[in-house]
Amino acid sequence: MTDISQQMPKYSPEFPVSATDAFGHHLQVYALSQPDKIALIASERTTTWGELVGKANRIANQLRAMGLKPGDTVAALSETNAEFVALFLGTLIAGGCMVPLPGMVTADALARMINESLTRWLFVSRCQDNILHELWYRLDRILPDCCIGLNYTPYTSGISLDTWISDSDDTVRPAAVGPDAPFNLIYSSGTTGTPKGILHDHRFRLRQIYHLTDYGLNGNAINLVSTPLYSNTTLISVLPTLYHGGTLVLMAKFEAREFLALAQQHGVTHAMLVPTQFQRLLEQPDFDTFDLSAFKVKLSAGSPLRADVIRQVVARWPGELKELYGLTEGGVATCLDCTAFPDKWDSVGKPVGITEVRIIGDNGRELLPGQIGEIVGRSGAMMRGYFGREEQTHDILWTSPEGKIFFRTGDVGRLDKDGFLYILDRLKDVIISGGLNVYASDLERVLFEHPLVSDVAVIGIPSEQWGETPLALVVPKPGAGVASETELLTWANARLGRNQRLTAVEYIDDLPRSPMGKLLKKDLRALYQRQPPPI
Repeated sequence: MTDISQQMPKYSPEFPVSATDAFGHHLQVYALSQPDKIALIASERTTTWGELVGKANRIANQLRAMGLKPGDTVAALSETNAEFVALFLGTLIAGGCMVPLPGMVTADALARMINESLTRWLFVSRCQDNILHELWYRLDRILPDCCIGLNYTPYTSGISLDTWISDSDDTVRPAAVGPDAPFNLIYSSGTTGTPKGILHDHRFRLRQIYHLTDYGLNGNAINLVSTPLYSNTTLISVLPTLYHGGTLVLMAKFEAREFLALAQQHGVTHAMLVPTQFQRLLEQPDFDTFDLSAFKVKLSAGSPLRADVIRQVVARWPGELKELYGLTEGGVATCLDCTAFPDKWDSVGKPVGITEVRIIGDNGRELLPGQIGEIVGRSGAMMRGYFGREEQTHDILWTSPEGKIFFRTGDVGRLDKDGFLYILDRLKDVIISGGLNVYASDLERVLFEHPLVSDVAVIGIPSEQWGETPLALVVPKPGAGVASETELLTWANARLGRNQRLTAVEYIDDLPRSPMGKLLKKDLRALYQRQPPPI
């Protein structure tokens, strides 16, 4: 199937893009203007811009030699490494659509993603070889000679990437692509159900790139990448850095002390992190001994950043801190400048650029500032849809009275009088106790104020009396001592409203989170759905 975007509608406002703006075309500049500048640093191995673009061009030419047409998909299953970056760029140069596959799902889920994406090419890293054995015979379209090892020789084809491109030249032939051409197909993590393929076009990505440039992600950036390339959160900072000819320092797996050492060693200026990473970094006993003075901006995304974590980052870590909120699907985009607005740390900031954010009620009508409802948004970066899932694409849409298309977020929140957005909960996570809505974030915020609490999740569990009732699952802070569960419950309930009060507090060793740090409340709820309701 060629050019999968042709099957899907457009929701983003029009955006002028010239041929030289196209990602694959734009990259060629750096092979000529700065061939010896470092583009990638990975495991002490450096790749120059001349080497990176040259390899990407050979990958592009080899894909075309094997029949890739504009709009065709190319899938990769790999941790973050230099070969993966070169493949991503080569796919774009050839006019293809990259499908970066999540590495923390089952073989069944991966096979569905690969088959649904209609791809004929699969690139795999050595770390994923075991799961390749599990999923190989479930794949519909991929022939053995189209399954290539990024940094090793897989059993399926016996071909590594370097062998595969050994006869390919590095002639510069970037595909002519327009703003509607597909850029990537990202699969949701599956934390809320069956993973869905989210299709972004070049318009979507270029709008994001131009916006992130305002945060200094340009040719002078040295960006430390410690989250997986299959995540949109990662790509938000990686793509602008590459587009403008900066430098990426790549971590295959996040480890707090190694992150700090790499930041000091390479004079890192930027990093995109999720809240749990900030917390783990700050908990390092020798955090303050590392020289982080080169940092210009830290970006946070993935889930709300707690006020106590913001306070520590602002005080102890040089450079600005900006919290971003949005969906992989696009539509909503807000930013909180944490230094400039210390009184708004419980918010996720204000809409950026041409973004419009509104709050709607259960009846779909727009609510006033201060009223609580579902967050919907419209921006210059909006997905083309869930690939092959028209009904689910339709479900995310909300049409305003004036006829504009917005994306529903599934998040509950409110806008204050100054236009700052506050997130209270996921719609599906709202606890309805005695007929009243209880928002877990309000309860969690109180518990985080306790000096002995490291992490917490509040979920609704069955109750014969109330229908649902809030339960707090708490991870104690290491080495800080532990209050009894009854003492912590009494402490928290004294600070909560009558309709918010917790039914119990239970200690837990760790909370289940996705590789991007998102709390998996459905896994926690599943444990308690099988237990008898509390008295």
